Amino acid sequence: MSVRFEIDLQTGQREMVVDQKGRALLINPFTNKGTGFTPRERTLLDLHGLVPPAVCSLEQQLERVYENFRSKPNDIEKYVFLTGLQDRNEVLFFRLVHEHIEEMMPIVYTPVVGEACQKFSHIYRRARGLYVSYDNRGCVAQVLRNYHADSPSIIVVTDGERILGLGDLGAGGMGISIGKLCLYTLCAGVSPFDTLPIMLDVGTNDEDRLADPLYLGLRQRRLRGTAYQDFVDEFVDAVISVYPDAVLQWEDFLKENAIRQLERYRERLCTFNDDIQGTAAVVLAGVLSGLGLTDQELDQQRVVIAGAGAAARGIADLFVAALVDKGIPHSLARNSIWMADSRGLVHEGREGLETFKLAYARTPVDGETPSLLDTIRLAKPTILIGTSGHAGLFDEKIVREMATLNERPMIFALSNPTANSECVPADALRWSSGRAIVATGSPFPPVEFDGKSVRIGQGNNSFIFPGVGLGLHYAKARRCPNTVFLAAAKALAHETSRSDLAEGSVYPRLQRIRECSHAVACAVVRQVVADGFADPEVLDDLEQRVRAKMWFPDYVPIRYEPGATRDRDPERRMFERYGREAGAHG
Repeated sequence: MSVRFEIDLQTGQREMVVDQKGRALLINPFTNKGTGFTPRERTLLDLHGLVPPAVCSLEQQLERVYENFRSKPNDIEKYVFLTGLQDRNEVLFFRLVHEHIEEMMPIVYTPVVGEACQKFSHIYRRARGLYVSYDNRGCVAQVLRNYHADSPSIIVVTDGERILGLGDLGAGGMGISIGKLCLYTLCAGVSPFDTLPIMLDVGTNDEDRLADPLYLGLRQRRLRGTAYQDFVDEFVDAVISVYPDAVLQWEDFLKENAIRQLERYRERLCTFNDDIQGTAAVVLAGVLSGLGLTDQELDQQRVVIAGAGAAARGIADLFVAALVDKGIPHSLARNSIWMADSRGLVHEGREGLETFKLAYARTPVDGETPSLLDTIRLAKPTILIGTSGHAGLFDEKIVREMATLNERPMIFALSNPTANSECVPADALRWSSGRAIVATGSPFPPVEFDGKSVRIGQGNNSFIFPGVGLGLHYAKARRCPNTVFLAAAKALAHETSRSDLAEGSVYPRLQRIRECSHAVACAVVRQVVADGFADPEVLDDLEQRVRAKMWFPDYVPIRYEPGATRDRDPERRMFERYGREAGAHG
């Protein structure tokens, strides 16, 4: 089906133009309104009899689907319900989640998406996105051309090997790509008409999946070495050839692969890795906000990161960049970072140390490798960050040591899903006599302590990556430099208000996430222009034009036109042609 948008320049009214009628409109989630089709549309589009006679407003439909959502007995059933709703009516789905964002965001993404990925082959209902498997080698470009959008704005790709803290889930990783793009639309208004989730299927080493008769992915051991890299190379070449204007986001690759692919391709197209760079930006934003509670400066901070993987490397690199930006010499900035992994302190005297850990390895320590607790005693950090995936790692001794060293220690337990969090916020507050500044990666309820309710800030990457993607795509950025994430972190920290800090949170409330994404997007646009990766013209009327670019879920009138000109990137092209009016809500 061909779909395009037209705008009445006198009224600003948008209209969807389609080249098919009847049932074709009902089975396409981008055109389906269900009972929301007006009497006039039902006549002109041959819909009489195909839907019940009652004409329902969007508000009535929302009441009905919310009632159905609340009736589901558990979170995974709620996830399946929302997935089904998205598969049949994109506008209604996004409007429902928008209206109930705090309740539903944990369902469509972390932590419930982790369980959904684990059960992906058993709860699968309908195809979404593209599955690019190793069997497609030699014709990956043709597979990409099979997608419905000629020019997707954002591509999220995973190979399913390191899904959240759950490990190798193979083809089940597609749930992560879909979920991330859902947040692009929900949090930053990136139009769902032209986003593309991709599962790069190179097999799995998970025995349960290989033995599962219902498993939907390639039933083979995971590809490694040169063959794996050649296949990824073909995929990237195909993206550059078929979708040259797309922003490519890497998601949930094994730590060595995550770093390697980012370094390999960052100079060839506009690409970033949310696990490395997005995580780093949201952590730095929380630290910058937290300084408002400690009355300290950034250059007074010392950081211990528990978990020395790709995310830890990204956090360390961005923290150092922030210090250098404030005039601190690079060598001194690096010296403020200490890393510990499952074996203890990362230092140069350890055998078999991975290459990506060497940048922050300390000088050799006499005797045995210090434990995390010993590392804290050596480093005397002001900030403790967890990216380990080790539930309960920040035990009472560790939290009490941080509270002994600092009046207001920052303790960020960031591992996902919730079950993998390094500590429970209530414990961290109790063990620190309420003095710890706590943030988590997954949502936790407020904690009552000493007669006061403390809101636990969620260091959720959704505060960063949707705005980054929106800004890069709006600016038509040719590359995505690291400076983008420093700019994004500063923008998000600026959005954290005094009232947020008074509640004990170093992050804004989720209800303000579109405002935060707008601020991040504008900061990103300014940065890529300053770095020479976008044309200065995109700065004209920037705040208003970026806001106008943000899609909002609402029904628009539909008109039938036989042989309508095919336009699979309507939001972008109409915006370019008509400016602000083209992106108006509605």
